[in-house]
Amino acid sequence: MPRELVVPETSLWVNLEVAAKRYPDKALYVFFGRELTFSQAHAQAEAVAGWLQSVGVGAGDRVLLYMQNCPQYAVAYYAILRANAVVVPVNPMNRADELTHYITDAGARAAICSADLAGIVAEANALVPDDERLQQVLVTRYGDAMPDGPVDAAIAPPPAMDSWLRSDPPLPPGHSRWNEVIAMQRVPGPHTAQADDLALLPYTSGTTGNPKGCMHTHRTLMHNVVGGGVWGYAGAEAVSLGVVPMFHITGMMYGVLGPAFTGSTVVLMPRWDRELAGRLISAYQVTHWTCIPTMIIDLFASPNYASFDLTSLRYLSGGGAAMPHAVAERLRDEFGLTFAEGYGLTETAAPSHANPPESPKLQCLGMPIFGVDSRIVDPLTLQEMPVGEVGEIITHGPMVFKGYWRHPEATKAAFAEFEGRSFFRTGDLGRMDEDGYFFITDRLKRMINASGFKVWPAEVELLLYKHPAVQEACVIAARDAYRGETVKALIVLRAQARGKTSTDDIVAWSREHMAAYKVPKIVEFVDALPKSGSGKVMWRQLQDEQARRDAA
Repeated sequence: MPRELVVPETSLWVNLEVAAKRYPDKALYVFFGRELTFSQAHAQAEAVAGWLQSVGVGAGDRVLLYMQNCPQYAVAYYAILRANAVVVPVNPMNRADELTHYITDAGARAAICSADLAGIVAEANALVPDDERLQQVLVTRYGDAMPDGPVDAAIAPPPAMDSWLRSDPPLPPGHSRWNEVIAMQRVPGPHTAQADDLALLPYTSGTTGNPKGCMHTHRTLMHNVVGGGVWGYAGAEAVSLGVVPMFHITGMMYGVLGPAFTGSTVVLMPRWDRELAGRLISAYQVTHWTCIPTMIIDLFASPNYASFDLTSLRYLSGGGAAMPHAVAERLRDEFGLTFAEGYGLTETAAPSHANPPESPKLQCLGMPIFGVDSRIVDPLTLQEMPVGEVGEIITHGPMVFKGYWRHPEATKAAFAEFEGRSFFRTGDLGRMDEDGYFFITDRLKRMINASGFKVWPAEVELLLYKHPAVQEACVIAARDAYRGETVKALIVLRAQARGKTSTDDIVAWSREHMAAYKVPKIVEFVDALPKSGSGKVMWRQLQDEQARRDAA
């Protein structure tokens, strides 16, 4: 493999434009048997881009993208780029209270969402000041991309999923319909976006406050778009399973941006279902699958596991959680497959490290990929640590983001000067072995990893403080046999709520006001939270106590 890559000096839109000329009739996406070809995706993206410009979306404007995996997600993504605008991906599990922050902080002009989420968009829009509201909302049904008739049983979604996908809830007033916009065939103006223009504003939380937008340009994303195919031996012949959510930087890289560059085909799943995954891999002879280890564990637990034909798989990769040794051995013994774990953050446009598939190490982040220089340093002195010793992982590379949107102080704190260059401070503690492989050992940042979903305690605490019965809250991680970690909330109730509010009340309220993966699975009422001399809640002490409890 080359040490560094030579990547196109263009916008990401050009990748789809070129692929549509190279592979016009080849399937870019397959959605329950219905194909969307490269030329069709290109034509639809042009039409949506023309509409966006006609309703006032200009160069550099931010557009929210809020839906589960479907072909329209990618078409909308490229349409926003074609309009010279900026994609703001939003987790479709987010509720109205959470969505308001994305509208106001990003200063979004428009949103493109699925029909089942249109009501949440309207609710959130009503909660923000008049002068900050979304001006336009474009809505698509998942069923718009599915076959008109019955789906072959071998690839059909389960009944409950099928009903959800084909649902057609009434739209709030003023919303535009996807098929009608496509039919308008509006022609967009010139594509002017350059490699160093802002392309993507994905939000990530941190140790304090609300989520912050990570500024990625076409260039920072292009490096991993190109590198993903090179590292994973993916070309136009590859068939991948697109099940990691497209709003997530990993799903976006391998399910939206990568395929348009390599000319590969993606078999899409709107959400995880182990039986459906097994049947789709078998039916379409999937060769590449980027996932989280929890999915493979779940697939192996299927009672129908023996009937799945997984022999077509050539490259299995992912991250978000460590792959258990026993599961990795099963993969190797039964299929001759190695799981190539990787490591990256939203700030690094997915991978900054990856295991070489021909020589991976288990529970290992891998080695720095193309053009990346990573070091292990003392978090306080920034002195480089010897091989094998633990320190903070810092990273310099072409895919590192340009900073946090409207947060200059947070941007400054996220970078450190090292050997005359700017390195991103990951906040993860790790070590490097004698072969140059990196291993994570702990976190400097407060973060809970639940089945690959990153939960930031400070964000959950902010939401919990909106509950009228909550006086104080501290969120920590608790061990979970399936998810790895789960969310636990320690809560001090207001005096008038004591004896009247139950833990179930808190959980039920949380389900209404936050994404499901953030909802505390464990709630414990306490009389007081430990505090430092300056009055800060000593979350680390509570986390350590929970760790001892879990170990016992």
